[in-house]
Formats: sequence, C-alpha cells, structure tokens
Amino acid sequence: MTDPMMRELGLILLSVLLIFATLEVVASHGDQPLSTISVQKATFALHHQAYIKVSPTLLGLKGQNTDWVTVEFSSPNPSVEDWIGVFSPSNFSASSCTAPADNPWVEPPLLCSAPIKYQYANYSTPKYKETGKGSLKLQLINQRSDFSFALFSGGLSNPKVVAVSNKVAFSNPKAPVYPRLAQGKVWNEYCEQFFTYPAYYYFALEIIQLKSDSQMTVTWTSGYGIGEAVPFVEWGPKGGQPIRSPAGTLTFDRNSISCTISKDYLLKTRNALPELFLKLKRHLICVIMLMCSGEPARTVGWRDPGFIHTSFLKELWPNTLYTYKLGHILSNGTYVWSQEYKFRASPYPGQNSLQRVVIFGDMGKAEADGSNEYNDFQHGSLNTTKQLIRDLNNIDIAFLIGDICYANGYLSQWDQFTAQAEPIASTVPFMIASGNHERDWPGSGSFFGNKDSGGECGVLAETMFYVPTENRAKYSTDYGMFRFCVADTEHDWREGTEQYQFIEHCLASVDRRKQPWLIFLAHRVLGYSSATFYADTGSFGEPMGRESLQKLWQKYKVDIAIYGHAHHYERTCPIYQNICTNKEKQHYKGAMNGTIHVVAGGGGAGLAEFTTLNTKWSLFKDYDYGFVKLTAFDHSSLLFEYKKSSDGKVYDSFTISRDYRDILACTVDSCPSTTLAS
Repeated sequence: MTDPMMRELGLILLSVLLIFATLEVVASHGDQPLSTISVQKATFALHHQAYIKVSPTLLGLKGQNTDWVTVEFSSPNPSVEDWIGVFSPSNFSASSCTAPADNPWVEPPLLCSAPIKYQYANYSTPKYKETGKGSLKLQLINQRSDFSFALFSGGLSNPKVVAVSNKVAFSNPKAPVYPRLAQGKVWNEYCEQFFTYPAYYYFALEIIQLKSDSQMTVTWTSGYGIGEAVPFVEWGPKGGQPIRSPAGTLTFDRNSISCTISKDYLLKTRNALPELFLKLKRHLICVIMLMCSGEPARTVGWRDPGFIHTSFLKELWPNTLYTYKLGHILSNGTYVWSQEYKFRASPYPGQNSLQRVVIFGDMGKAEADGSNEYNDFQHGSLNTTKQLIRDLNNIDIAFLIGDICYANGYLSQWDQFTAQAEPIASTVPFMIASGNHERDWPGSGSFFGNKDSGGECGVLAETMFYVPTENRAKYSTDYGMFRFCVADTEHDWREGTEQYQFIEHCLASVDRRKQPWLIFLAHRVLGYSSATFYADTGSFGEPMGRESLQKLWQKYKVDIAIYGHAHHYERTCPIYQNICTNKEKQHYKGAMNGTIHVVAGGGGAGLAEFTTLNTKWSLFKDYDYGFVKLTAFDHSSLLFEYKKSSDGKVYDSFTISRDYRDILACTVDSCPSTTLAS
C-alpha cells in the first residue's frame, strides 16, 4: 500500500476515533438497530492483517442510480459479533458532534456522520467465525457523495475499528435523480403569499404566476447548485415535439438560508437557455427555511440534502401520455440528462372516465440487501412498494397520508425513500400528507409537543415533495370525479381555527354533480379506530377529532374518510355520532346517511395491535400490511378495495351505487331547517 493511501486511511480512522470520543451514552429505544451500538466504548484497533475492500469502485456506469457492490473482508480474530458499517460521505468528521438531547427518537445512531446502514459480517458467510473471511452484497444509491465501509469487532456493545475500506462513488454523484410527480395548482393571477410557522423555524415567500390550465409538477434532487447549472425539464406528448420548462431550486443547511433565484442565476439562464428566460422571470420562488434547533436533524442526523428542483408542466391535455426527462445546463454549455420517464395527464374535474386511486399511510423504507438501518421497523414497506409497481398500469394517482419515511431527523433516509418510491412517484402523481414523524417538535407550532420529527419540523417533507397548497401542509386537489380534502393533523383542526375553515371550504365548494366522490384524508385518526392506543384513551380515535369534524362530514356528505397513524387496516360502517346509519356492509345503494371511516396505516411500519373490546361500528379489521384502492367507473359507481401487500389480493371491498339525487337527500344534520311558512 502506498504512503498517500495509508495517510488517507489514517485520516479516516482518526475521524472515527474522534467521533466515538465525543459521544455520550443514550439508552436504547429498541426499534433502531444502531441504538444498540455502545459508541462511547469504541476504540481504535486497526490490525495490519485485517482488511475490507469494496468493488467495483465506480458505480452507475450504465446511467443507473442504484447499484450493488461486493464487500470482502478479513479479520485475524473473527467473531459472530463483527459487523460492517456503511458511511457517506466517506470522510465522515466529528468536528460538529454535540451531545444528544433527551429524545427517544434521537437514540440511534450516535455518529456525527450517521452510518447509512450496517450488516453483520456473518450475514451471508456462515463460516466467517471459522475462516476469518467473508463477503457481503450491498446495495447503494446515488446520494451526491462517495462511500466508505468499516469493519468493526467487539460487537455492538464494545465496538472496535479494525479496518476501513477504499472509497466507492457513482460516475456522476451530482446527477439529477428520483423525480416525484404531483398535481399542480391552478392560478389565475399573480399571487403573493407570505406564510410562517414561528419565525425561527420556517419562512417562505412565493411569487408565482400560473395560467388557468391543467398542470403536473416534477420535483427531483441533484448535486447542482444554482451557481453551477440551470435546471429544467424537457417534455412533450409521446412522439410529439418536446418543449422545455424551467425549474426553481431549493436547498438548506444546518442554519438553512437559501434563495432559489439570484441575479447571477437569471443571467446564467438568459445566456444558457434564452427561450426559458422570460418564463423564469414569471416563476420566481424565494424560500428561506430553518429547521428546528432539534436533534438529530441538526447534529448526528445531518447530511447535505443536495438541491431540490421543481418544474411546472402546464397546458396539458387531459389523459394524454407525456414523456419527460430532467436536464441541467452546466456553465460550460454541456448538458446533463436523466433517463426518460412518462406520465399521463390528470383528467379534468368532473371528467367521466375510469379513475383509480391508491391510498396508504405509514410506509417507511427498507433495504433490499437485508441490511439494518436507522428506524428499521418498516418491514412491510418493500412489499407495499413492489405491489404498487406491479399494478402501476392500473393506478392513476397515489396518496401517502403521513409518516412517509420515518427519517426522524436522519436526512440520508429521505434520499433512500425517494429512490425506493421512484418507479411509482415518477409515473403517477404521488401526493403526501403531513404526519407526526414529519412535523412534530416542541415549541415549533405543531399541535402535539412530542419529538417525533427528530427536529425536521416538516422542512424535509415540504421540500422533497410538492403539494398544491399555499402553506404546504393541508390542501385540496381534484382528480376527475374525485375531490380530496387533505387535512394536516399536526396543526389544530378544531372549530374556530383556520384549518377548520379550510376543511369546511374544501368540502362545501365541490360541485357534486361533477365530482360526486368526496374523500377526506388525514394522518391521525380523526374518526374511528380500534387501535389499542386509541381504545385505552376511551376515545377510539384522536381526542377532539370527530367531536370537532363529524358535523362537517355529515353536513357535506363525505363518502369516505381515510387515515393512517394506526399501523393496520380497519373499516367502519357508514356512521354518525357513534351510530351506524346503514345496515348494509358491502353493497351500498342510494344515500348512506353517514361517512365510512377507514384506517389504512399498514403501508410498511411495524404493525399496531387492536383492542380486544368489540364495537358495533367496526366491520373489518386486518393486522397486516396493505393499502386501499378506489375505482370510480362513472358518476354513479365506486369500488373500494383493501389489498394486502404480501400478495396484492383483495381481502375487503364494498361498492357504492347512487345518483346525484341521493347526494341531495336529507338525513340527520345534513340539511338546513325548513319552514312551512310561505
């Protein structure tokens, strides 16, 4: 080994020791594998006979953003407790480590640059203890930086750094990756919005001019800042003439101050892409974002998020197939392209055509290589992802209603989730809702004062994914014959609040002749649930949930309310004020006189127990992973299905058949009082 290579390895190993020296003991939460690593006991034990090497060293040579590596290693003193840690960037540093706060979600992993994942040395080499040699196949994704691997002995309770590998990198770490589609918002005039959480958490100013037309937005991640390249999307009808649309750019750091458009950026755009310059001047987004001062998001969980770009594709023809690819023009005039993707434009509101929607919550992420990573309790997420991909030709739009990837302040997990979801999110609109693991943090303005977001306070979710709203949390969106009202359960929804007014306006403003299917979506269960943690409170749902909102659901005749948060599946009868309003269980005809409440929180995170108490309103329960699918055949016929992630088969279903006059029909508390007076 050459002297420069030895010096480089020495610097990396010294960084590891500095990391371990600065960390304190934190009790294990039990759900996160890395929480069991007693990093405060770690020592430097480089052995000249030990090694770890990774091949190939250059990944993504065919343009792919996911690749596999072979890790070969050897130790002169092998043990079943030896393990491999994966780090990115490769030169992880302890310079900014601070002691973690008393937060159950901050316990793992206690590294300044958090390991992305780890695996035991004997995982695929059962005889490692006898031979001292082993190998692993691990999957890496393009995350804008290089990787290194470390071999540890002493188990998780007394780790010792035995060897550090060579570096591995993708051929273009900065490449545009992981596009996420979303429904756009229709704007008819210049609209200046200033919205804020408490001033030290989140500021945003948007000045946007959008024409009154059908839109699709494309959001993606790259390593190219606004000083390096001009981002855009090249798109058009399949087989037609492509056009280019500019993109705004967001990023943030620990102190998070970033403006997407600068004079220099406009000049670069005018010079490099003159046909977009005039459009870009009319599409200015300036955002300043601050994450909470919480851990681990600003400490051990921090990882550079790269640059997030969003482009608005406008004047789309409904139901038309389009192709698109992501592009960046570098300062030297060369182009960087992504692969080509495709999507079908959304139907116009009220359009009578076949429309298929999938909805699920609490998905999380998991590793295809079987390795362990932070918050490794989303065991079902890969199965859910695979089933959705298999059925993608029969899906038009998807909703993930909160608790998206359970990053909980470990920012690298967002990249891994967007990579996992890419086949879905790049093909159909992938709409999200805010959950406790995206938003909640004490003193941040969230309705709940817990630390579930790990200090993210919604910044990651609201930056990585676009939603058609003025405050990036609650919103309404129309898809053909559907109106979706998406609530933000991490902010107050009670009567008299701004959100209550929003919910009522969303429900009241829909034209049920054109959009008969009215769906309410939220993360926490604001309706009915038999989850043990809800039953133990006696509320069988979020306290103050249905007490505040059920009169709105009843007044505006909401068909179905769907929630996550409770990690399983459950369906109620049509219900109002704890009373079933319809004796039918599967084939509803005419007026239902109440709202059907569904918990679809089995997207992938660890399952939640049901109470042993029986309720009259609960018709179907399933302690398993799955998702729901709504199929509107026309203005009078709707099919609801619950499918398991394990096999994609239907395990619960019902139909609704009715005419517009059935929606107009009065039932309890759904019509205003009348009088016989002339």
